[in-house]
Amino acid sequence: MKYSGLIFANLFRKKLRLLLTIGSFAVALMLFGFLAVVKEAFSGGVSIAGADRLVVINRTSIIQPLPISYADKIMRIPGVKEITHDNWFGGVYQDERNFFPQFAIDVERQRQIYPEFAIPDEQWQAFKQDRQGAIAGAATAKRFGWKVGDRIPIKGTFLPGVWEFNLDGIYHGTRQADDETQFWFHWDMFEEKVPERYKGMVGWYTVRVENPDDSLKVAKAIDAEFSNSPYETHTDTEKAFAAGWVKQFGNIEFLILTIGGVVFFTLLLVTGNTMAIAVRERTNELAVLKAIGYSDRFVLLLVLTESLVIAAVGGGLGLILAKGFTLLGDPTHGLLPFFYLPGIAIVAGTMAALAIGIASGILPAVGAMRMRVVEALRRV
Repeated sequence: MKYSGLIFANLFRKKLRLLLTIGSFAVALMLFGFLAVVKEAFSGGVSIAGADRLVVINRTSIIQPLPISYADKIMRIPGVKEITHDNWFGGVYQDERNFFPQFAIDVERQRQIYPEFAIPDEQWQAFKQDRQGAIAGAATAKRFGWKVGDRIPIKGTFLPGVWEFNLDGIYHGTRQADDETQFWFHWDMFEEKVPERYKGMVGWYTVRVENPDDSLKVAKAIDAEFSNSPYETHTDTEKAFAAGWVKQFGNIEFLILTIGGVVFFTLLLVTGNTMAIAVRERTNELAVLKAIGYSDRFVLLLVLTESLVIAAVGGGLGLILAKGFTLLGDPTHGLLPFFYLPGIAIVAGTMAALAIGIASGILPAVGAMRMRVVEALRRV
């Protein structure tokens, strides 16, 4: 750039002020990155939910079970392609703080319903043949240092005793936001050990439909099938089910947008004041530039460029720090399984930083452009 030397000379005139201003941008954009990570952690499951999957739970509550016999009846409903069932286990590994989701699954149909979870065929076959077998997500296996062949003891909570499993495989998500924290084991083993009142019952069903456009129609047909029965159902698309689950935590998106708005507004005030002071200190120099032939437009662009350089450097540093933090792993130990900074958030943060750079520099730049040379040179 032809005038880069002039720009950087002006920026480094007050080194401490430059560092503090860049630091303000870095802190603000790092906080923006953290907020984006939290938002994605809560809403990630909603955004990647299968368009062709329905979740069938007990109409009273998800903690109330449904009869296993419902599976055959649901399969006979037009538009249903496949069905599987799951049970929440909720055990404890070593310490109560070691949370991760554990499910007793329908081994025969799990992979057909959830093709996004990739696992080597030989590991899956070993799991199917091992009644005490288990499959762990890659994130959970990494967290505890598990490897295939390990013996995993999990203490039951509502079901007493220590349940021991053979780790037969480790699955990976095929998409960045896929949940790799789950732990699966055989529903048949679960069924054997539960009290008599729980036998023949499942936690919920996941249904795959032939045509995603018919999801709502199929959902209504399922609920109508079991209307007025002892175990009425409530069926939602997987997306709606995930969104409802997130809403239990409150309006996270509104909270994040509010905090982000306050942070950026404060940053705008701080940067705008800094640029105004910088221009006021250089009034005579800018007047000299005009006097020797540089145009008003040049002075305008000079001040704006200085503001944009500060915004780009500080904003970029903040986003790099936020991204680096997410690469260290999930600090919540499974409470927020979708813990990453999405690319769209990086782009949005970059655009926001540049927009603030322009907004904070535009008034001082216009003032510098409009000042009269004679009046400016008279100032001491």
